[in-house]
Amino acid sequence: MWQTYGHDWATALLQQALDTQRLSHAYLITGPAHIGKATLAREFAAALNCTGQTPPCGECRSCRLAHDDSHPDILVVQAQEHVLKIDQIRSLQHDLALSPYEGRYRVCLLIDLHLATDEAENALLKTLEEPASRVVLVLTATDASLLLPTVVSRCQVLALRGVPEQRIVQALTERWHVQPDRAQLLARLAGGRIGWAITAAQDENALAYRGQALDDLLQAVIGGRLARLKLAESLGSLERDELIELSSLWQTWWRDVLYANQGCDELVVNLDRTSALRSLAGQLRPAQLTAACNSVDRLREQLGHNVTARLALEDMLLNWPLATV
Repeated sequence: MWQTYGHDWATALLQQALDTQRLSHAYLITGPAHIGKATLAREFAAALNCTGQTPPCGECRSCRLAHDDSHPDILVVQAQEHVLKIDQIRSLQHDLALSPYEGRYRVCLLIDLHLATDEAENALLKTLEEPASRVVLVLTATDASLLLPTVVSRCQVLALRGVPEQRIVQALTERWHVQPDRAQLLARLAGGRIGWAITAAQDENALAYRGQALDDLLQAVIGGRLARLKLAESLGSLERDELIELSSLWQTWWRDVLYANQGCDELVVNLDRTSALRSLAGQLRPAQLTAACNSVDRLREQLGHNVTARLALEDMLLNWPLATV
């Protein structure tokens, strides 16, 4: 039984491929961070070599080894220091040339392929074009557009979508035994990213990190130019992926203030910050809030074009409105 939550259409498609043995040699699973790409990829890898009656059974030796990341026929390749390098692909190609040790397939999980160098992606093409028998590759990436078209065209693409809020609430309360009020908050904050909600339910640091990020945002709003330049300097050393994650939180915040300003409280995500949201909503005009949202969009675009992070952050922060909380 599949343990991946919220992506029933994807698990049904993969289950049908397993049942009919009509497997592609390569799959590409895409979607935003923390939406469940790696979880689905790992479970599919386990299912490919499962010896139970209904793969993935989760109980046979093969499934247990896969769960512990110790299956000899499941190879996991991930970025090192936020880069997936050509040497890792060459090493993988050597390993895939070997026959399976004990399973039906040699399975390779290539996690976050969008972090691969151009050389690494080009090297991977050879494996995708001339796959060895009994080899299945499962790739994950945030967006197919970040990969070479020639890589994408050789894969069966599963584009994961955001999981409905109530489905996340159900998963948190039924499987992870989260209290209903907390589950509702986490599901709303997750914005469809069930992986984030599950992590936050189990790790207090996730919510603490979010809380600190929102506190920093509010200090910048009330502190003026100097406070904003200092924040840009302190955040400028973060990795691009971390800044993208932060920018999603900032965008959600400014949209919430705009919703509150327009009386659309039912759309607000940051339910635990309603006092600050209403305070800002009462002081700022819709045009100012729209400009703040646009400034975050511009930051994300600049980061995608390799603009210096500190300069991009300064540009965004200095375009935020000044207010009190």
